[in-house]
Amino acid sequence: MSELLAQVRRALDHDPEAAHAFLDRLEVILAASEPALDSILLPAMPPGLHGRRISKGGLASWQVRRVSEHVEARLTEPVTVDALAEVAQLSTGHFCRAFKVSVGETPHGFLIRRRVRRAQSLMLRTSDPLSQIALACGLTDQAHLTRLFRRMVGETPLSWRRNWAHILLTPSAGP
Repeated sequence: MSELLAQVRRALDHDPEAAHAFLDRLEVILAASEPALDSILLPAMPPGLHGRRISKGGLASWQVRRVSEHVEARLTEPVTVDALAEVAQLSTGHFCRAFKVSVGETPHGFLIRRRVRRAQSLMLRTSDPLSQIALACGLTDQAHLTRLFRRMVGETPLSWRRNWAHILLTPSAGP
């Protein structure tokens, strides 16, 4: 949504019609009748994790936060478990065990979840081809995206995009 607002600001002076189209898209996003964007996207964390207390043997909240931020900042590039363990200031083995206790999935599963979520967001916000979106999410190719996406979301990226892209890519009819 912040990207859409930035586009509106840029378009206001130079192209008022484009600014109106962007505002129409924002209206669709914010409309109460439309599902919230977060309800469409894959959850950032595994279901049932929100509000969970720190488990014995798990990571501290600052470690989970720093690892999550590190992953988000580097989704377009390879992210190793060793690098994540370093961010959490733990050995790799201890980090993997503690991460699974705290987050409910392995560091690799967490990374894949975030990449698929980013792909969903890009599919809604852009008209880029799926092959480009796959690369922008740190995946090797469109086939890799399709395999992971189908496993996590339950349908292919193309099918999912067709079902949901109208929310952001189709501006409302203007006055």
